[in-house]
Amino acid sequence: MIEIKALSRRFGNIKAVDNISFGINAGEIVGFLGPNGAGKTTTMRMMVGYLQPDQGSIELEGKSIFANPLATSARIGYLPEHNPLYPQMRVAEFLAYIANLRRMPASLYQQRLDYVIENCGLEVVLNQEIGTLSKGFRQRVGLAQAILHDPDVLILDEPTSGLDPNQILEIRSLILELGQEKTVLLSSHIMQEVQALCDRVIIINKGSIVVDDQIENLGLYIGNKRYLTLEIEAVEPDFSDWFFLYPQTQLAEQKQYETSVTLKIVVPSELDLRKEISQFVSEKGWQLLGLYSEKQSLEEVFHSLTMEEHLPLPDEDPADSEDTQADDTIDPQPTPQEDDTHSPQDEPTHEEEQ
Repeated sequence: MIEIKALSRRFGNIKAVDNISFGINAGEIVGFLGPNGAGKTTTMRMMVGYLQPDQGSIELEGKSIFANPLATSARIGYLPEHNPLYPQMRVAEFLAYIANLRRMPASLYQQRLDYVIENCGLEVVLNQEIGTLSKGFRQRVGLAQAILHDPDVLILDEPTSGLDPNQILEIRSLILELGQEKTVLLSSHIMQEVQALCDRVIIINKGSIVVDDQIENLGLYIGNKRYLTLEIEAVEPDFSDWFFLYPQTQLAEQKQYETSVTLKIVVPSELDLRKEISQFVSEKGWQLLGLYSEKQSLEEVFHSLTMEEHLPLPDEDPADSEDTQADDTIDPQPTPQEDDTHSPQDEPTHEEEQ
């Protein structure tokens, strides 16, 4: 379990993260949502030890992650939104380099290498330079390095960014599998992805947590309601009698087509009026073509809770790196036809989110 207690961080006179607290258990996938500049990236960077908090604590199974940074790093995997990669390295070289940085034993590395190659779909690009890969494949390489050392905690920022629909389904399936045993914090702007992967959602806005709850409870924070959408065969039907009988409902949307019309009616969530509206349509002599009920979407909840103006955060790019040398050096082992070698650049490309 990873637990955050009263965490705060400033950049100049802007409080990027303001006294937030939450915990995530093993076997739990939690969505971490917020508009740009809300404090998500700052929080995740503190959770992996990249940034120091101004106050508060981050504990992994009761121990501060800053007490023994190397031991903590061995238990956390991190995929930033813009993952830093060495463009002149081949994929195999890069994964071997990451394994050396983490001092993985050669036997464990080979076992985990086989796992990430298969599950991240890297077979066809293993001996290809990273700089020549598509965005989707670079994203998969980034995910591979995050899970290569088999961490207990995964912090994933936009893990399916740049992937095609088939790849998205594969990576979502992998995240669900990993989430059965590991602690997973997932940040995404794709609400369907959060709904597909997460049971619980944390929404942060202007540095403070505004919601931490199960997805099915989010509607309670903005007024619980649902929509009745019906399609009827009619031209400009008059629903004034309906709204007189049921004043707690209201028309949200009406679209007229050549011989039919679609209406979207807002209904309190505790009411199920499908039978009543079907009878009303029948009594009016209209033909009911379709009727279904839907709750508020996660997009609507997110928009309602974060729609206020907020200040963007400054560029967060504290360059605080250490040279790391590995004793148990692992060779990338390219295929026999690859006899030329490529040296990595001195510094990786590292684009930072504002």
